[in-house]
Amino acid sequence: MKKEFTVIIEQDEQGFFIAEVPELIGCHTQAKSLDALLERTKEAIQLCLDVYGRKSPKTHLVGVQKVAV
Repeated sequence: MKKEFTVIIEQDEQGFFIAEVPELIGCHTQAKSLDALLERTKEAIQLCLDVYGRKSPKTHLVGVQKVAV
């Protein structure tokens, strides 16, 4: 059975796309294109699931909020 994960994607100053999977602690990757990023993200998720033994930590994304300081 497939499980869906939320992926946060950002772009850095050099143009690289960075993906983070909040539900899997430490699960992140980067790539120069979005297509490559999505493939690498799937690989990163699979590696994290292999480490966690299919039991991912009990976290979930609540939301994204901008904060002015």
